[in-house]
Amino acid sequence: MGLFEELEKALSPERVTNNETILELHSKDESYHTPHLPDVVVFPENTEEVSEIMKLANKYETVVVPFGLGSSLEGNMIPYDQGIMIDFSMMNKILEVKPEDFLVKVQPGVTRTQLDKALKKHGLFFSVDPGADATLGGMAATNASGTTSVKYGIMRDNVRDLEVVLADGTVFHTGSLAAKSSSGYHLNGIFVGSEGTLGCFTELTLKVFGIPEHTMAGRAAFSSVEDAVDAVIGILQAGIPVARVELVDEQSMKQINWFSETTYAEVPTLFLEFHGNEAGLEQDVDFTREIVSDFNCKELSFETDTAARNRLWDARHNAAYAYIHGNPGKRQMVTDVCLPISELAGAIKDAREAIENSGLVGGIVGHVGDGNYHILLMIDVNNPSDIEKANQVNERIVGYALTRGGTCTGEHGVGVGKKKYQEQEHGPALDVMRKIKAALDPAGKLNPGKVVDLD
Repeated sequence: MGLFEELEKALSPERVTNNETILELHSKDESYHTPHLPDVVVFPENTEEVSEIMKLANKYETVVVPFGLGSSLEGNMIPYDQGIMIDFSMMNKILEVKPEDFLVKVQPGVTRTQLDKALKKHGLFFSVDPGADATLGGMAATNASGTTSVKYGIMRDNVRDLEVVLADGTVFHTGSLAAKSSSGYHLNGIFVGSEGTLGCFTELTLKVFGIPEHTMAGRAAFSSVEDAVDAVIGILQAGIPVARVELVDEQSMKQINWFSETTYAEVPTLFLEFHGNEAGLEQDVDFTREIVSDFNCKELSFETDTAARNRLWDARHNAAYAYIHGNPGKRQMVTDVCLPISELAGAIKDAREAIENSGLVGGIVGHVGDGNYHILLMIDVNNPSDIEKANQVNERIVGYALTRGGTCTGEHGVGVGKKKYQEQEHGPALDVMRKIKAALDPAGKLNPGKVVDLD
């Protein structure tokens, strides 16, 4: 009996497949990175089955790669060493909601919108919004964040506990239900963002929040990117509890208007959102008006109506799709660097210059409240010149970020796309990461080629 037959025995024949179509669906993510087929895809239903899969992989010295929905952007789960792909789509149960503790326990295949729908009847919501309807397991694996991180934090801030299966099949928990702990090493922090290179998540206990009494969204148009970023610094320094503050550059506003059929001013623009009670929001909005007026704000408008707010945020979230639909036949390379916010205006100015010099079509959007921005670059993946130009743009903006105390990835993860920058960013700390990897996955069979290598 071989590996395939033993997997069928451990799960069931209908949940183990090497069907070519299924393998192809699990060979790629949303990035431009080259796809690669796994040997087999398995669909476990519980922790015990995941543990058994890991034991069999260990026995047969076979690679294991976890798969959520394939919405990652740096080739994070492309199985370049083939092996077993664990698809967690059948582990999609919301196990427990604890409203009094503002916690929820879920399986890794639960999606963000699925969770929010279930939480709504409790008056709660999960705050991390990466844009895509990703799985919670995948979001924890890449330490995702998004538009609301300026107020509510990133994925690592909102994971209270993980159930993890190690390479040898061992099952353990990284945390507890307590809001804080000084006991032991911070395993949550080690495993969140590990991209399946240290173990597979089979349960997540997440922090949730009460749905705000009132929400107000706004749009502020500026003469320059520098003015827009300086206005954000002013808002944050004033202590205004802004829930979202997103920058969209002039070129991207043009693309948004074309795609979403909006008529927004085609200048650097901030998309803002405030959460709170009615009286508090009025004060926050008035204070924000005063601050942005000091930074040459050309236009400021706010929406309290739900439909109008949704239109505003749909336009922002659809920026990437606007470029894709506006450039048929091309794929999108999405860069992802994060810097101290004081360095952000200079970084974005340099990034725009890099785009112009490359001759590629591209726009800039960013979660400017925490110093994270993206370039949406359109490339022909069959044209080596386009790939080379895109890589040159990425090299330049990563170099700019790292020399100013930033990071090569704010939220997309390392995958294969950002692995080459790990030595430059982390220095001797990378050796510490390798020792952790070697201790937990000594054979190097968990999602190899991602984040760090053992040698």
